[in-house]
Amino acid sequence: MTIRIDELSGAGGKRPTRALVLHPDIRGADNARAPEGALAEGMALARALPGIEVIDGLVVRLPRAHPGHLFGSGKVEELKARIEAEEIELVLVDGPVTPVQQRNLEREWSVKLLDRTGLILEIFADRARTREGVLQVELAALSYQRTRLVRAWTHLERQRGGLGFVGGPGETQIEADRRAIDTQMVRLKRQLEKVARTRELHRAARRKVPFPVVALVGYTNAGKSTLFNRMTGATVLAKDMLFATLDPTMRAVELPGGLEVILSDTVGFISDLPTQLVAAFRATLEEVLEADLIVHVRDIAHPETEAQAQDVETILTELGVAETVPKIEVWNKADLLTPDDALMTVAARRDGVFAASALTGAGLEAVFSAITTALDDERQGAVLELAYDQGRARAWLFAEGLVQSEDPGEAGSELTVHWTARQRRRFEALLGDGAEGSDAAGDGEADDDSGADPAGDDHPA
Repeated sequence: MTIRIDELSGAGGKRPTRALVLHPDIRGADNARAPEGALAEGMALARALPGIEVIDGLVVRLPRAHPGHLFGSGKVEELKARIEAEEIELVLVDGPVTPVQQRNLEREWSVKLLDRTGLILEIFADRARTREGVLQVELAALSYQRTRLVRAWTHLERQRGGLGFVGGPGETQIEADRRAIDTQMVRLKRQLEKVARTRELHRAARRKVPFPVVALVGYTNAGKSTLFNRMTGATVLAKDMLFATLDPTMRAVELPGGLEVILSDTVGFISDLPTQLVAAFRATLEEVLEADLIVHVRDIAHPETEAQAQDVETILTELGVAETVPKIEVWNKADLLTPDDALMTVAARRDGVFAASALTGAGLEAVFSAITTALDDERQGAVLELAYDQGRARAWLFAEGLVQSEDPGEAGSELTVHWTARQRRRFEALLGDGAEGSDAAGDGEADDDSGADPAGDDHPA
């Protein structure tokens, strides 16, 4: 990472690092959020990192961003006096900071400085637990660090020579370090490609089963993990903290109506999510792309819930989630609102919106019913011809209650079934040959997943 917080915390990290959070409010900047709300989120991000003691947070209003120091000279001196008086060791700027601005401010204030991207990368590095998560965070951190080598090598000379020797030793060292980072990034990308192929095998196996996949998405701290735990009985970490969980978790769950689904708890989104993280976590977030239904969990009690919802929709669009994927909204934390609140009235009148509380369980019956309805595929009729030695497939059709009639013949039986597209794929997987199953269904179209291993083989879901 660019800056290790434990370097500032003393031996063993026993003494917390005293931090000051600054939110630059630049006049004319396109920002849908109030600066005070953005500062509160920045301070919450800082508190989510272990070993940090947030002393205070300030909204710094600026007519424009100064190219060399971000802040004007007068504001730099004013903040320097406060940093020295309160013995601040780490300054967190809730916004983008260029490498030159970061270097100059660290020199002026004699502190370590992180911008919003660097802080989020630190949090992700602390929370990643799976091999894939660690690789993704490391790749994102290297991509971020590659642009900031100027501050790592300021102790080297940058001489200008003649006769073709334009760069001095400092420039040579930076280029060598950049090449080392590029080599490491290539290695990480290759490892992530292997992880992505393994994840794709798992998805192919799930398609063969296939249980529909329901992906929980939403702004960080919206309550996705709490809802996930209540639906599945799992014990995924759920705390009132930004990015309490990072690595995706998937569980099979049977809804009250009897429908079996695979529920996926994904990493929470946040405004101004670093582009390096969006790229690095694309393999993980592909679970959302494969989902049959997206459940958008919103913290309806948050004062900026609308802006948070818009950020989530923006990231989903960047990921390429098709508009055709059905979505429902769960307005979570409704227990924090009064029954006559205007938002409760809006939720009651809008289709696909359900006010609920994952903590208390209130309103979740309607959510489960909506998920079942959204995944209840239209049924179609088909005529199958099964040989007498295909008794297992025949028994499965009867066990699922799909057979409308059966007409025995000399070589086998002709069965009329009424099934959904998902049940048809399960039947084809049962036969062990997608092409054969498609011909048996009578339409001659091979299923898209015919080349993947059925569930239960070497790559179980």
